[in-house]
Formats: sequence, structure tokens, C-alpha cells
Amino acid sequence: MYPKPPSSPAPRASSVPLHPPDATVGFVYGTEMTTHCSISPDGHPEAPDRIIRIWNALVARHYTLKAKRIPLRPVMKQEALLVHSEDLWDRIEAIQHMSAQDITDSEKYYEQLSLYVSPFTTRSARLSCGGVIEACLAVAKGELKKTFAVVRPPGHHAEPEEHMGFCFFNNVAVAARVVQQLTPLRKILILDWDVHHGNGTQRAFNDDPTVLYISLHRYDKGEFYPCGPFGSLQSCGEGPGLGYSVNIPWPEKGMADADYIHAFQKIVMPIAMEFAPELVIISAGFDAAVGDDLGECLVTPAGYAHMTYMLGGLAGGRLVVALEGGYNLDSITNSALAVTEIILGGAPGEMKSMVASEAAAETVWLVAREQSKYWRSVSPKACEPQEEAASLAFSVPEILKLHRQYYLYSKHDMMQVPLVGPELEQRFSAQVMCTPDIFQKDTLVFMVHEFGNLRVELASSINCDVQLERSYLIDFSKDLVAWVNAEGFSLLDVNLFPRPSDQPFPRPKGINELRKDVVTYLWDNYVQLCNATTIILVGHGPGCQFLMDLIDLRATSVMKSVKAVVQVVGHSTLRPPKNADDLREWYRENSFVALPASHQLFSPDTRAKDLKKHGSLQKIDEEQSVKLIIKALPAIKAFVKSRVSGTDLTQNAMSNMHLT
Repeated sequence: MYPKPPSSPAPRASSVPLHPPDATVGFVYGTEMTTHCSISPDGHPEAPDRIIRIWNALVARHYTLKAKRIPLRPVMKQEALLVHSEDLWDRIEAIQHMSAQDITDSEKYYEQLSLYVSPFTTRSARLSCGGVIEACLAVAKGELKKTFAVVRPPGHHAEPEEHMGFCFFNNVAVAARVVQQLTPLRKILILDWDVHHGNGTQRAFNDDPTVLYISLHRYDKGEFYPCGPFGSLQSCGEGPGLGYSVNIPWPEKGMADADYIHAFQKIVMPIAMEFAPELVIISAGFDAAVGDDLGECLVTPAGYAHMTYMLGGLAGGRLVVALEGGYNLDSITNSALAVTEIILGGAPGEMKSMVASEAAAETVWLVAREQSKYWRSVSPKACEPQEEAASLAFSVPEILKLHRQYYLYSKHDMMQVPLVGPELEQRFSAQVMCTPDIFQKDTLVFMVHEFGNLRVELASSINCDVQLERSYLIDFSKDLVAWVNAEGFSLLDVNLFPRPSDQPFPRPKGINELRKDVVTYLWDNYVQLCNATTIILVGHGPGCQFLMDLIDLRATSVMKSVKAVVQVVGHSTLRPPKNADDLREWYRENSFVALPASHQLFSPDTRAKDLKKHGSLQKIDEEQSVKLIIKALPAIKAFVKSRVSGTDLTQNAMSNMHLT
């Protein structure tokens, strides 16, 4: 049996900040929100530890000493009814009176809504919503400049008539309505960077021009939760609210900092500044963060910090951050800390040079075309993808690919491998090269990578004039190719950096699906048909992901012929095979991974068994992935030699190579 839920005290009418008296930032948190939890033995992603970990990290960093603690209180019925129907209020209120048997009997009903319930759900949902209200009122009334509501359950999927998607009340929507009712502020921007579209929030304000809703989310042709066309780029509001809903729908997984910052620069900030909000609320889901398996995207804490910093310049600095999703405890904690550092007055760190992906560039361009109907500040021309100029010029990457093709041909007598199918041929032709003895040698190296780096010196930093005579291509694989040839191995070399496409967008397949297809095609039609009895798989940077996909897809043939899997990962997320235990054991015995010493895998929180599942790990004192493979090459050579000869190379032997 469940314990009896606690009774609800009388709610506070407004926020009453506590210590310290001179702080301008506030936090909302309460352990009572952790009582809503799943009774399933397998647990649930939306778990109490999500907010516990964040709060403990804030306390450990002493951030809570620099801010005021805003008391938590439950949302009142009259507040919730500003957004939700009375029927929904009654259904959520009724949950607290359900018996254990009632909850068991209704499990399938709630699963269809992507929810779970317990007798404490009602209390937690009301506190979560009330906490966001208090965070917003504290800023709207001028008591504080910025606040962070560390609350759960989340809210942005909850629609006016329905609870769904881990959400019961729509916390930010209700808070926005309360602010408009109780304060002079009217124009509110809600920026939702949760990896899922906030269908409930958009639905609440779809016909309202006083609330601008902007969402960056994974869409996948409407097949990613919450599914359907409501989160598409054409979904821009209705009636008087037409143009006040802005959706930036990513077409695939893997979107990263460069993609989000590009969208902010071209779409989010221009529209936000034209709208001129009086209050900014961030629906801060951290499930697009690196390491979150539900979102499968790659936003870093630095990326969230930069987005927060840009939004903090709006509305006279009045900013509220309200927690939404995010289900990897490390990712959500590190991201929340980065956002907190910004709202406490810090500046975001310097970001490395970034270029938005092709999918992001096209998405932003299409959004710009749609939103330019409603906002003068949005320029589709400024967002045009690079291929728009393809008929007039050769892109620098294409010139460099041709150079590399010529170098491999003239220096190592390598030849181009033809591909089957117009899409693979159009995106990857001249990027797959092999040595002429690919079908004769006993040992074949199958190398999968993206492009090298272009080192450029500028004659003028103001107008970015390139000093061509001092600019050059860094080809990280040059030494590796020379070594493979010197050893008498055959080589199949795959550059997965795609050509721009002339097909209309959205396309039948995303670029990552095509990359997976080309690697699998080469395995089936070249590697498996050659006479080599020993196969060496080598991945560099983003190419490692597609080697692991190949291992999962072709587990039986891979285990039979592959003697070594070498990965030079850089700072990307590392994952072992997904399939059966025998494959994972094989991988541990035959895997070599070179990582920078600062890689997240070497953090103190990583368990020993999580390190062991990746095989031989080589920690290298080098941050740049383009140099990482050069410094790792002695250990790579030794590992491959040991695997080919059947001798055992211990971890200590590799560690003694002093690769720093």
C-alpha cells in the first residue's frame, strides 16, 4: 500500500524571497516534488533523481549561497484554469485518492498518454506548477532579475484539455497567464529548447499575439514525440496569433551546438528582438544534451550557456529558467550548472570554430522562408544553404576532396570505388578510395572518417580575407595511410563528409542514414568479397559512430573476420555495441580507443566497469582531434601488430609509450 499523501497547506499569494537580501537571482526547489515516482521495478526516465542531482550540484558549487530561495507552493485551481479545463483539473486532483489497485488497473490508460501516477502525483504536479509561477512572479514584480525553477514533473506537453508526455500541468503556460493577470507585463517570450516540441505550450497560445512561442526540437518528419504536424515549420499559429508560433524542427538526431547557435543567430534572436518581450521564460529541457539517449543530440553545457546568455539580453534582463525534460543525470546536471553560471552573472566560455550541419542549415533556411511572412527581421537570403551558389562556384571542401583523391592516386596508386544508387553516388562519389590489391592481400584496413582540417591565416580579421599562401590542408590520415602501405596491407578509405544535395527538403533519408548505408554497402560488396582473412576497422571522429553501427548490423561476419577495432574518438560520445553479450565480449577483447585526457569518460564519476566495456583505452594529452591520431599512431601500430600476430599487448605496455 502507498502511504497517505500529505495535506496541502494554504498557498502563498506571492513570492517571499529568503536569504541573501542583496541577491538578484532566485531558485525554486523542494524535496516534496520527489515523492512522485514510478513503482515499476525498471524505474522511469522521469525520476526524482533528476532534480535531486541538479540541486545537490548547485549546493556543492555554493551557487545557492549567491541566490535567494523562493518558497514552493502548489498551484491554485483558479490559476490552473487560466490554461486548463476544469475537467483536467478534476482528473489530476482525483489521482491522489487512487488506491494501489486503482493505479495498477489504470496503468495501460496512463501508458497511452506516456504518463505514470502515484498518490503523490497530484501534490508534486501542483508544486511544480506553483514553483514556476512563483519564479515568474518574483521576476515580473521586480523582486529578482533572474530565477531558476528546478521542478518536476515537467509541463510543456500538457495541453489545455489533456495531460501527457510525463506532464500534468503546463507549468510555463500557467505561469505566463498568471504574470499577465497580476502584473503590468503583457508581452512574454517562451523559448523551448527541450528536444521535444512543446505541443501543450503552443496549443495554449496558438491564437494569442501577446505570447511568442519559439521551439527548437527534433521532428523527424513528424515521427518524433509528440508526433504529427503540429510541430512542423508551417505550424505558425492561427487567427490573431498567426506568426507568433515559431517552430525550428530538426529533421534528424545528432544536432549539436553549431546547429542551435546558427538557429539562434538567424531565427530566434532576430524575431525575439523584433517582438521585444517584457519577460523571457525558457522551457529548459536538457534532453538535447550530449549523452541523453532519448534525445540523441549533441548540445554541450557550453551551448546551453551561450543560448542563455543571448536570451538574457532581452526584456531588460528579466529571465526565468524552468526545468522541463532531460533524462541523463550527468547531462542534465552539467547543463543546468552551465545555465546557472550565466544567470548568476557569468559569461559563457569561448567556443571553438563551428559550422552548422547541412540538415540544420537547410532547416533554418526553410524556417526563415516561412517566418519572413510575419517578421521583417528574418532574411531567407541570409540563411541560404551553401549549395545555392553551387552553379557558380566550387566549394572549398570539394576542392580539397579532389586534392585528396589526387594525392591518394599519385602517391599510393589508389583508385576510386564506384557506388550503387544515385543518392550514394551523388553524395559520396570520389570519396571512397582503395588500393589496387584490395582483393589479393591477407590483411585489409577499412578506415572510416570525415574530412581533415583547413588551417587558414587571415590577411585581415575584419573582412576575413584569406592569406592563401599561408593556408594549408591538414590531412590527419596521411601518416596512417603511409604506414598501412608500408606494412603491405590493403586499404579501403571512406570519407563520410557529404556533398551538398540538390534534392528537395525534407528528403527520404537523413545524412546519417546515408552514411550508415554507404559503410554497410562497402562491407557487403567489397570487404566481404575480398580474400583478406584479417580485417582492421579504423574510425576517426564522427566516423566511429558508423563503424559501431556496422558492428551492430553485421555482428556475425564482423566477429568472424575483424581482428582489431581502432577508434580515435575526439570528444564525441563513445558507445559499445548494442547487441548480444558475445558481441560485447568480442568487442572488449579487440577494441582500442584513443581519447583526449579531458574526455568525459575519464571523469571521476565513471565506474570501472564502464571503462572496461570499451576495451583498451589510451588516454592522450591532446585536445585537437586532428592531432590526436598522429600522437596515437605508435600505440595504434603496436595494437594492430599484436592483433594481427596473435600476441597480447597489455594496457601497461601501451601506457608506457608516453603519448603526450
